[in-house]
Amino acid sequence: MQLSKNFTLEELTRTHSNLPNIPTQADIERLQALVNNVLQPLRDLYGKAICINSGYRSKAVNREQGGTSRPLSQHCKGEAADIEVVDNGLLFRLIRTHLPFDQLIWEAGNDYQPAWVHVSYSTKGNRKQVLRMKVVEGKKRYEAM
Repeated sequence: MQLSKNFTLEELTRTHSNLPNIPTQADIERLQALVNNVLQPLRDLYGKAICINSGYRSKAVNREQGGTSRPLSQHCKGEAADIEVVDNGLLFRLIRTHLPFDQLIWEAGNDYQPAWVHVSYSTKGNRKQVLRMKVVEGKKRYEAM
């Protein structure tokens, strides 16, 4: 199912898990909002393909991938995607500067490039929360940016 010119439902629900990962109609509607408001406009700004590492996740898939359960991960609601390109820092800056978002996270990496970018969009209002995830002594830690 084509969600926009450059994004499909298949790529936003793909998983490397053998667990079921089937979104509800409400989840698909939230994925559509994420695509319409963030991902497709970002693709248009960036001008090149964007790799979706993780989009929608069932609760079981989210648990298997170490995602948060309290509160329920935005991935489980169809509100978030982890994305990457050659220049993840540029993607992060384009989103932060030009697009609406609920949460934007510089995931791991270094001071110049995140390993990937987490972005979410909520139809119920966006917090514009910007965080950086670091791994310290094997544990994830999130800091405001």
